[in-house]
Parts: sequence; C-alpha cells; structure tokens
Amino acid sequence: MLTAAGAQAGVLGGLPCLLGVTTGMGVMMFVVPLGLGGLVLGHPLIVRALHWGGAAFLLWLSWKIATSGSRVDSMPDRDPVGYLGAALFQWVNPKSWLVTASAAGTFLRAEAGNPIGQAACLAGLFAVAALPSGFVWLAFGAGVQRVLYSRRRLRMFNIAMAVLLALSVVLVVR
Repeated sequence: MLTAAGAQAGVLGGLPCLLGVTTGMGVMMFVVPLGLGGLVLGHPLIVRALHWGGAAFLLWLSWKIATSGSRVDSMPDRDPVGYLGAALFQWVNPKSWLVTASAAGTFLRAEAGNPIGQAACLAGLFAVAALPSGFVWLAFGAGVQRVLYSRRRLRMFNIAMAVLLALSVVLVVR
C-alpha cells in the first residue's frame, strides 16, 4: 500500500497513508492484546486458522501481483489511500491480525505486570519501528515509478515482488 501511495503521489503526498498505516496498526497493537488477542491466542485452532488463512491470502495476493497487467500507469488523477482509509484497512487485513496476535503471544507475559502498560509499550514500539521502515517503502514507490517506464521492466518487477511475497508465507506458517 505504501509503495503504491509513493508511486501515485510521491513521498509528501503519500505521508497520510504512512501515518494511517502506523496509527491503525498501533491502535490494533494496543487493543488486541487486551482482549481479542487473548481470546484468539487461547484457542490454538483459531491461531492455526489465522496462520493458514493469512498464508492463503498472501499466496492469492502474490498471484494477483504476478499476473497483473504490465502497463505503466501512474494514475495521476487518483489520490493514494489516505489517512483514514489506511488506518481502517489494517483492521480488515489478515496480515495485520497475524502480526498483532503473534506479537502479543510472543512479547506479552502475565508475570510482567500491568497488561495496559504492556499493550501501550507494544503499540509504541510498533510505531517507532513502523514509521522509518514504512517511509522506506513510500520512498521506494516514489523512486521505482521512474524506473518502471517500460512494460518489460514493470512485468519483471511485479514477478519479483510476487515471488518475494510468496516466500514470506514460510514465516507465517512455520
């Protein structure tokens, strides 16, 4: 999403999308460990279903990227996903749920004290890490648009990105 926003609107125009992604995931990182995450993590079958459902979604997305058209279209008449859309998208994105549930299960402990404090720290750490790494993807999108001016280059790029996304499924289902 951030790469597409950067390609469509440049770095400055894509900043609302970056801030929306960070806010949406940050809020999710705070809320999920306090209740829903505990419910999900308390049932291994649900966790397994999330892993495999997320893996299936990523493989489907990989296929769509690999087989997407090879036309160069910067869509200058369209705005990228804005702040609110990017923030809300995190709540329907299976990858976001996988990351949040996994982070809660990995880093939060009952013996570590106040669950609200732990959830707030997790959300804050996510925001601190997400802003610079998301900015890189935003800038990458802005820069790559200039390079992918031919159908062949765009096709090769789409296939490479699809393969990398498909390979990331190993991390989800391990």
